[in-house]
Amino acid sequence: MYVDPRGPRFGAAVTTAVLAAVLITGSGWLLAAQALVFALGAFGGLRIAPYGLVFRLLVRPRIGPPDQMEFEAPPRFAQGVGFVFAAVGAAGYLGGVTALGVVATAGAFGAAFLNAAFDFCLGCEVHLRLSRLLGRPVIRYVTDNRRREAHA
Repeated sequence: MYVDPRGPRFGAAVTTAVLAAVLITGSGWLLAAQALVFALGAFGGLRIAPYGLVFRLLVRPRIGPPDQMEFEAPPRFAQGVGFVFAAVGAAGYLGGVTALGVVATAGAFGAAFLNAAFDFCLGCEVHLRLSRLLGRPVIRYVTDNRRREAHA
């Protein structure tokens, strides 16, 4: 399945804001909610991810279709990595190990910020390198014509 690559970047911008709020407030519950958002995207798919829904319903109609589409697997993998960091961070904050919460949240914040500000998805890059290492075909972006051919 392919997704508009601007959707994960939009989600990264929202995630960056949420994680900044967690770092400022130390709220383990807010980080747990973000972990749930990551889990929905990673395990349920980007189409049901809350920030993806907001992008698809409110943002994309205003900016038009993308020039290219992105294979869903790399951003889903990135969501899974984000889930691990957020879950560990939430456990740290809620379990009284604040340093663990801060370090895990800061790691997730850094990755989300890279994606939002510079369109560099760290989790996507890790996924692509793992795919190459395992000898799997590597496709990240396709133009509209190639996408039609892939589904034909």
